[in-house]
Amino acid sequence: MKKSLAPFVIIILLAIVAVIIYTCIPKPGKLNAIAGLEEPVQTELKKTDETGTSFKKAGYDVKVTYLYKYDVDALVVSAHDYTGIGLQDQLSPKDLALAWGKIAETNTLIDYQWHQSNRFVFWQVDSGDLLASVGGVEGVTMGCSNNHIIPADSVVKSQLKKVRKGDHIRLHGYLVSLEGSKSNGATFTWHSSTSRTDDGNGACEVIYTTGIEIVE
Repeated sequence: MKKSLAPFVIIILLAIVAVIIYTCIPKPGKLNAIAGLEEPVQTELKKTDETGTSFKKAGYDVKVTYLYKYDVDALVVSAHDYTGIGLQDQLSPKDLALAWGKIAETNTLIDYQWHQSNRFVFWQVDSGDLLASVGGVEGVTMGCSNNHIIPADSVVKSQLKKVRKGDHIRLHGYLVSLEGSKSNGATFTWHSSTSRTDDGNGACEVIYTTGIEIVE
């Protein structure tokens, strides 16, 4: 009598599907703290430097103007993916909330309760007294930022997908100003903050990113 292999095949197929799902679903990351991270370095462009780039995206002609060179060595305290079909989400598929200095160092001692939505990062603590060691609310503002990451190419985009909460990353690129236009008259603008001390609407960094390294 011949025995059917169907149950065995089904088990194998289910195992393969489970592996694919596990691989594709973004991992939540972990709580982490890192000491000794310096503030991001913002550098004036030289006369010999490129001043920008342009391309087509989501039906728009996009012009990117470089404002400053920008290098970041930071802790990812939150990461949020954006998967819409609009120009903003197509340009920047992930925002990274980054911390350095005392904020990165105390991220496991103080529960900042980081979260991101609608292209903003939010934080809160159970008691303001907890912030005395980091310089109060102003200290937190100066020690973290929300960053709209625009990958410069497919390699950077692939690396960006791997970045999770808790990672130590080094990021290189430019703070930028963007202008987009469509043949139907639709326009789009996006301008980066160029200060680490601002807060609220317009305080996020828009980074045309030429390299991301996840530090082991």
